[in-house]
Amino acid sequence: MKVFATFIAAALPVVVVAFEHSTTTAQIRLAYHGQHGMTVSWNTFQHIQHPKVRWGLSEDNLNNTASSNLSITYPTSTTYSNHVLISGLAPDTTYYYMPSPLSIKCKDAKKQRPYSFRTSRRAGDKAPLSVAVAVDLGTMGSLGLGTTAGSGVSPNNVLKPGEKNTIDSLASSLSKYEFLWHPGDMAYADYWLKEEIQGYLPNTTIEEGYKVYESILNEFYDEMMAVTATKPYMVGPGNHEANCDNGGTADKAHNITYTSAICSPGQTNFTGYKNHFAMPSDVSGGTGNFWYSFDNGLVHFIQLDTETDLGHGFIGPDEAGGSGGIGADPVNATMDAQTTWLQADLAAVDRSKTPWIVVAGHRPLYLSHANDSTFCSPCHEIFEPLFAQYDVDLYLSGHAHVYERLAPLGQHGVVDPAELNNPRSTWYITNGAAGHYDGLDALQSPRQPYSRFGLDTNDAVYGWSLLTFHNSTHLTHEFIASNNNTVLDSATLYKAHK
Repeated sequence: MKVFATFIAAALPVVVVAFEHSTTTAQIRLAYHGQHGMTVSWNTFQHIQHPKVRWGLSEDNLNNTASSNLSITYPTSTTYSNHVLISGLAPDTTYYYMPSPLSIKCKDAKKQRPYSFRTSRRAGDKAPLSVAVAVDLGTMGSLGLGTTAGSGVSPNNVLKPGEKNTIDSLASSLSKYEFLWHPGDMAYADYWLKEEIQGYLPNTTIEEGYKVYESILNEFYDEMMAVTATKPYMVGPGNHEANCDNGGTADKAHNITYTSAICSPGQTNFTGYKNHFAMPSDVSGGTGNFWYSFDNGLVHFIQLDTETDLGHGFIGPDEAGGSGGIGADPVNATMDAQTTWLQADLAAVDRSKTPWIVVAGHRPLYLSHANDSTFCSPCHEIFEPLFAQYDVDLYLSGHAHVYERLAPLGQHGVVDPAELNNPRSTWYITNGAAGHYDGLDALQSPRQPYSRFGLDTNDAVYGWSLLTFHNSTHLTHEFIASNNNTVLDSATLYKAHK
């Protein structure tokens, strides 16, 4: 590795910059844990023997304490992830809380007011429910998406001076949704080398690259705290969580192609993703942060993994030998573990309580996109039959950095003749337009016959999705433009759910 890095240093002018984590926030994030629990996670700069969370029903009386021994890190990480489960909570109730210790560099932590969260609604609660969904959302500012970019990035894909970005938009809309769902591709820390080659970030040596990678991660999670300290942040795996170099980066000017071999220990196999989050797989029979489910009011939510563990003889795109060149290991050693779990999970749904079933995976099954690597092609065989068998209402995805709302589709992409008026098929929506360093992609032209509305790089607008479950029969999807919070597309699905 040292010989390789020396060669690279000779090829690229070296300016070693100290990308240190300079803020005093603590990357606080929440996650549902059943209808009576909430996991509080945060990061500190040193190991905590027994991380604690003080909590209560009043911000002036945090009279309860929950603790754990989960303060974990990995090679090259600059922080420790602390996870504490608060259990025995009442559904649909506001609680106040404060992690302890908050940060060894946060000298004013004792003076800070408590944070708050609201627990999940009881399954079957008939009140309207709104959920925010953002996919392919990266770091904003000097380490990610900004008002400038490096060479090769379309002018359509940078922010205008003073333009509000998606994190800003989500933070200004907290009252509009109960939780944020992010099915993959978060900080885009694996773009560090690409950003250096394009001249957006100063060049470092390959050996020092892990510092830039970690600084981008830390910056993103700090920025997201404006949302995630108050709203549960439910996540799924994307390809950009898998390793440090997006499966390979080319420096055409120097005729160098980098591979995942440059990744430091701790920056492969979704290591940071595994450490940073604590999704409710233990209470839903799933696997880690990769596939799990949870109920909230009228809805049963399912997060899938389209990156690994597809089973049935298929190699996941992020696995060794997969199309992404990333080389990750499977996350569950049991044969066909994910689909076995999915079928059992779907079969156990009580549609009298949760009539709606919404599934998210990072990669789309259908899209007006010419690049085959964009799709989860095996999902047509392994997931789609189960969607049909158990009447899944909606499948959400990203991966392609566009927005496209499709018609409800039966197997093999057949448009349901009922369209949104009580279809028998699953509705497909891809929204990967939340925004990251090099911006948006293009939809193919003409679009597929099943396309109903689309936005891409030509529209130069970033945004996120707002799902509103009005009752047991009506669901509205809206595309929210991040720059001004306006609705650029809206459609309502009617399902009788008999």
